[in-house]
Amino acid sequence: MAADEQRLRVAVLGAGLIGIDLADKIRRSAKLELALVAGRDRDSLGLRRSADMGHPTSHGGIRAVVEGGPFDAVFDATNADSHAEHWAALQPTGTTLIDLTPTGLGTVIVPGVNSYRSTAHRHLNLVSCGGQAAIPVLHAIAQRCTPTYIEVVSTGASASAGRATRLNLDQYIATTSAAIRTFTAAPDAKVMVNLSPARPAPPFRVAMTVLADGIRPAPVRTSIAAAAQAVRAYAPGYAVTSLAVTPGRISVVVEVTALGGRLPRHTGSVHIINAAAVLLAEQSAVTSR
Repeated sequence: MAADEQRLRVAVLGAGLIGIDLADKIRRSAKLELALVAGRDRDSLGLRRSADMGHPTSHGGIRAVVEGGPFDAVFDATNADSHAEHWAALQPTGTTLIDLTPTGLGTVIVPGVNSYRSTAHRHLNLVSCGGQAAIPVLHAIAQRCTPTYIEVVSTGASASAGRATRLNLDQYIATTSAAIRTFTAAPDAKVMVNLSPARPAPPFRVAMTVLADGIRPAPVRTSIAAAAQAVRAYAPGYAVTSLAVTPGRISVVVEVTALGGRLPRHTGSVHIINAAAVLLAEQSAVTSR
């Protein structure tokens, strides 16, 4: 079988900033074939750019995805309020639905932590961009000590947050907090989000504070470095920029710069969740061969 024939046939639902970058990342994948980008506004910039890249497009939304299928995988890059409807429509088709909205539905997956679970499920939840940036580090910390409280503050450029992202902030906070508790066993986790209008636009930055018992500085530092290296393998531009380990407290800051595509460098929030989504689809392609 030729390499092109082995590619998984996928669709992107949503033509905003996340959808545009997904189309670009999928276009550069050797394991995925982008067969459709579907939005709801025929004149949207996302559909025009996708068409310019040579991808089939439709303004028919979820209806177009169902009618254009079956697809091996569909990326939902719309909004949390619509996702349950999308899953209900796609579940009978047998596709794998990769959710980039902060619904909290489906099987929660964070590459490098539990991506092995992705091939056994067809409804995958990627938490949020902040969750994808923070959880690998927080999970690594939790393997070395016992967190009692975790605080995560995500700061991104206003220009990197589209309408759907702004409308879904409450879901973002609730879903990210729940995922952090799940992956760390911390009894209390607080998540905050800042959208900065600063010029030049700041990089996507996630500051984490962990209060914990039994902290041993050297093993904690080693585990954090290993977690960051694992994320960089699929999301270049991910870096730990600050780390302080003191008795009872760990403070970590990571920044994500968008590299290797059409995104502005400050849109690291889009870059990391899309990179995670494409990686999961590519892993499904390998498993299906």
